Amino acid sequence: MPIQQLLKTAAFDPEATKALASAFDAAWDVLRKSGSTLAENKRANMTREILAKQIIATGQTGERDQERLVKAALVHVVSCEMISRGIGRP
Repeated sequence: MPIQQLLKTAAFDPEATKALASAFDAAWDVLRKSGSTLAENKRANMTREILAKQIIATGQTGERDQERLVKAALVHVVSCEMISRGIGRP
């Protein structure tokens, strides 16, 4: 799981690590259950890595609220997808 590997190199206390890992699992669950193409086998690893990195980046700002962590990660991964498809570019 990408979040666990990335958390090993980040400086979070055990409580924060648990909160961030939980947010990652929740965000991935939302994508998987939504039927999003971002959760398909061929894209899953990339999507999970982007989610993990965004949750860690948001966690580094001090955020620990799971709902806000999940929303920030989902918005980020969808924005990345839109940009990669040329949608939303100025």
